[in-house]
Amino acid sequence: MKTLLLLRHAKSSWADPGRADHDRELNRRGEKAAPFMGRYLRQHDLIPDLIWCSTAARAVQTLGLLGRDFATDADVIYNEDLYMANDRVLLENLHHTHEDARRVLVIGHNPGMEAFAQSLFGGGNENARATMARKYPTCGLAHFEFDVDQWREIAPGAGRLINFIKVKDLQAVKIGGD
Repeated sequence: MKTLLLLRHAKSSWADPGRADHDRELNRRGEKAAPFMGRYLRQHDLIPDLIWCSTAARAVQTLGLLGRDFATDADVIYNEDLYMANDRVLLENLHHTHEDARRVLVIGHNPGMEAFAQSLFGGGNENARATMARKYPTCGLAHFEFDVDQWREIAPGAGRLINFIKVKDLQAVKIGGD
């Protein structure tokens, strides 16, 4: 069994209109959101064995803000091909994942991340799928499981969606739980 976590980068800044899109960093909201998602992943025992991360500044910064254990416990592959990748490119990269990794996190961008998540759905949590279909917000996380032994066996329609998590919901629980 393989577990795939698809994370859209946290909210980025548009404060400098002259800055290249690839170089845009997170805004304050994004800087606050990523640690919430990192806590969620730790609390649900979803620390990845391997991370594929876009080289865009906002994706790299999102990874850094998830928490220290993400950089030390997992292998990280920074790949320029993931910058604004479509679902086909995301699947090709995933197929190159080494088989020792049981749980993989991909940090990327929309619209490719949303299209990829939708293409993988083959069953599972219908409410989560409906939420994901309405909007795949920044720092949104799709959690899939696949009954396969090798990453190259993953195909469209083969995933079981376990959950779709939005930081906004995590923040509401924390605020409501204080």
